[in-house]
Amino acid sequence: MIVITGARGFIGSNLIEKLNAEGYEDLILVDEIENKDKNINLSDCRYEKLIDRSHFLDWFIENYSLVKFVFHLGARTDTAEQNVKIFTELNLNYSKSLFSICSKHQIPIIYASSAATYGNGEFGYNDQHPIQQLKPLNPYGWSKQNFDLWVKEQNEQPPFWAGLKFFNVYGKHEGHKHRMASVILHAYDQIQKTGKMRLFMSHKEAVGNGEQKRDFIAVQDVVDICFYFFLHPKESGLYNVGTGQARTYNDLSNALFLALKKPTNIEYIPTPEDIRESYQYYTQAELKKLRSAGYEKAFISLEEGVEKYVQEYLGVSS
Repeated sequence: MIVITGARGFIGSNLIEKLNAEGYEDLILVDEIENKDKNINLSDCRYEKLIDRSHFLDWFIENYSLVKFVFHLGARTDTAEQNVKIFTELNLNYSKSLFSICSKHQIPIIYASSAATYGNGEFGYNDQHPIQQLKPLNPYGWSKQNFDLWVKEQNEQPPFWAGLKFFNVYGKHEGHKHRMASVILHAYDQIQKTGKMRLFMSHKEAVGNGEQKRDFIAVQDVVDICFYFFLHPKESGLYNVGTGQARTYNDLSNALFLALKKPTNIEYIPTPEDIRESYQYYTQAELKKLRSAGYEKAFISLEEGVEKYVQEYLGVSS
């Protein structure tokens, strides 16, 4: 059996659809069952069992012999949350327990790290550099960084593990994320209601409004990378999961208006005070390590990805 935590979430539910399409249905799904917002994400999925997050570790300890692989994608992902205790419990301690079971019983595991571990990017976005120097900008980023550090310090490890540093992922099944959903989904909703798109102003003199750059990656590419490592568990380690090409928010806006067949209409607004100091102005994944691991597939372009998302999943037909 294959375990997927965070199964009803954004990336988790897309991964399940990928696994189903490839013929895998012996899946154990793990999530917070009381949260009903995400039920729709599994409406077309096939699996063996759904287990509440709070009961899963006990189940895993008793049934480890049934499990052949673990995708640990469950986490608290709110970058504006300042309660360190929440991240320590859910992102750090829970992940340690899960990883330790995999280590003890030699079960391969892929887990969700984050590009948030790179902080302002003052040390670059290279997944082959020592990670001890990285300085995340918020408690969420630190929870991911601290787990990465802990993993690398362990003497006993699974036969294969990969911590995937997701950059700016967008695509279907993210509606439940609300504030933490991609800028594409927020912008789509804004344009449908007001006819215009609101972007954060730049608060740096060297960067123009809307010229902040991010490495936007379609969720289809993310799950393809997850599936690749599932089939080819080679060298354990941390891997960037982005496209390797930073694009501006203005580029994204133009692609979105084009997909909607509407004239570009952008309004720039101040970045909220609670995230202004931790707001990243530039991210771009270095992909040499991923490519050296044998992943050769080309990435979906921003324009193609936005068009597909809008026209196939957000209800605007061509």
